Amino acid sequence: MNPYSSGDIIKLNIGGTRFSTSKQTLLSVPDSFFSSLVSGRIPSVKDEEGAIFIDRDPAVFAPILLYLRTKEVQLKGIDIQTLKNEAEFYGIAPLVKKLQLCDDLDSSSCGNVLFNGYLVPLSFPVRPGTADVRCYSIACEAELRLKQLTRTNSGRPSSWIERSHSRQDLELPLESSLDPRRVLLLRGHQNWIVAAYSHFIRCYKIKESTGWQTVFTSPVLEESIERVALNSKVAGVASSEGKGKMVAVSYDTHIRLWSCQENVKNIEIGVFDLGVHVDNLFFIGSQLVATSHLGKIGVWHAVTQNWQVQDLNPISSSDTAGSFLLLGCTNGCIYYIDMEKFPLRIKDKDLLVTELYRDPDEEAVTALSVYLTPKSSLQNGNWIEIAYGTSAGKTRVIVQHPETVGQGPQLFQTFTMHRNPVTKVMLSEKHLVSVCADSNHVRTWNILRFRGMISTQPGPMPLASFKVLALEGSEPHPCYSKGNNIGPFGERDDMQIFIQKVVPETDQLFVRQASTGERVCVIRSVDGSIITSFCVHECEGSNRIGSRPRRYLFSGHSNGTIQMWDLSIVLDQIAKADTNIALNKVTGGPSEEELIRLLSQCDITSSRCTTPSISPASSQLLAFSRSNALRTSGNTALSSSPSSTSTHLQASTPSTPAGAVGSSDETAGATGGDTDFKVTHC
Repeated sequence: MNPYSSGDIIKLNIGGTRFSTSKQTLLSVPDSFFSSLVSGRIPSVKDEEGAIFIDRDPAVFAPILLYLRTKEVQLKGIDIQTLKNEAEFYGIAPLVKKLQLCDDLDSSSCGNVLFNGYLVPLSFPVRPGTADVRCYSIACEAELRLKQLTRTNSGRPSSWIERSHSRQDLELPLESSLDPRRVLLLRGHQNWIVAAYSHFIRCYKIKESTGWQTVFTSPVLEESIERVALNSKVAGVASSEGKGKMVAVSYDTHIRLWSCQENVKNIEIGVFDLGVHVDNLFFIGSQLVATSHLGKIGVWHAVTQNWQVQDLNPISSSDTAGSFLLLGCTNGCIYYIDMEKFPLRIKDKDLLVTELYRDPDEEAVTALSVYLTPKSSLQNGNWIEIAYGTSAGKTRVIVQHPETVGQGPQLFQTFTMHRNPVTKVMLSEKHLVSVCADSNHVRTWNILRFRGMISTQPGPMPLASFKVLALEGSEPHPCYSKGNNIGPFGERDDMQIFIQKVVPETDQLFVRQASTGERVCVIRSVDGSIITSFCVHECEGSNRIGSRPRRYLFSGHSNGTIQMWDLSIVLDQIAKADTNIALNKVTGGPSEEELIRLLSQCDITSSRCTTPSISPASSQLLAFSRSNALRTSGNTALSSSPSSTSTHLQASTPSTPAGAVGSSDETAGATGGDTDFKVTHC
């Protein structure tokens, strides 16, 4: 029974603020929250004065009540998204539609000027041994048909899909916690890219006339893929045998390698075993290389087609320079391997590993970056520059002069600004960039050069200090950190950039200059799907005169699609100092309002402990805890501090940082075999 007549005055208590209006006003929009409330279809709570209590924001309710009275929209001092959320709660459909149009003025299902392409996976590969040989289509599923763009409360359009598939639906060996459609990894080489899903991979190639075309799809694997590597230009004997393009994946200790030639039957070259978990997988020239933090390296050479595994010191970082592989180890040494000399040592069953440099304090080398000046190489002894970071937070630059070839690289300069282990370092023509484990804290320096060589006077000058906050789930997938690597990306003689993914489940990426932290642009998924992985890759230009390579950002999504963004457009604008267009008058990463909006899309307090369940770049700290376990005599356990903002904390003591030398038997005995841990900040 309706307790109100048409002329009744209804009193409302909205979050402690009282409003009075007529029943006719409240019911001016049919099928709303108020019609159900007044009719008694939903229960109501009244305060001591008899007003109906609704626990919502009174400041936002005022313009909603104004709309019910006059059908006018008042936005003074109110965020459109906030007002739209409240209008959706109250079920005011006409107001929601009007606000949606305002919100979508600058958005389109075709993206902005940077949007360059959209790849939809046509089907899943057939699982071997199944009687049903049908292709299990993704694109034809009703959930993936792109509807007209209408944003939900989270800011994603209605086409955003997160429906789980059963094993029977896809005939895939699904993991209980992993959606098989999610693009977990993306890698590029020349004009090829490879997308890794949970149990198969797919390669694409771009042609100037036809665009992106599917070239190779792997069989379905029983194991979950953790790493992927691509080489679209293999030279030597393998190329003459029809193996000029190769793709490899790793899972646990195994590596699987295929040849993926165009218009040629794809061939599985072999399955190799590293013996320990594979942490990194990549090609150097024609060689496939797999490394593990436990101190093992495996190499498959395209010429000899042999697989070889060798034990080294525990590895904490690596970088490549031409045909050379440089390895930073927990004993403070930097080693290099010349992959071109690999076939000459087959008879010895040994790789030619050479010690290049030893850290003065014997601290673990946790990050490496090599810069080869023009006409320089590790062989001819010209000017070579190497920047590396340590587990104690030091960033060092070492150089090799033509006059000191026999003596090896010499220490040029040391920076001690970080108080946490250095996770990334980049030495380029103009800048030195260093990132530490404190929520990806970045320090940068200007590099002055004389005739292409780093100048000693006045030396690197401090440029900027900022953070690239990137939160991860408390238990991310093993390939999450590789698929969502922040960078820096870019050629050493060009502008480097960071890609900032603030929260794990988001449809936005912030592109920032690595040297200053200034915002370049914001990438937003055109269909509103979650961005699950990304990579930056430079594709070769066309054959037309004057064309040059273009730098693209490839983003993989939760619905299996791949979206492409041409970053060269905005980077060229910055190079021309057109900052008003390029930066859109916004600098840095997400603003406070943007950060709060992003954090509202995830739960950071679901953990039972007092620390958040989402932590800043937890996978970055994993390498240091591994290094520390390898360097110390006893087992240690991480214990988190209640005052910390992270669930995963790096180990540190007043005298011995994580991964560094110093956990002696005497110290271990004094502490009973346990190590104290504390949180430090730069």
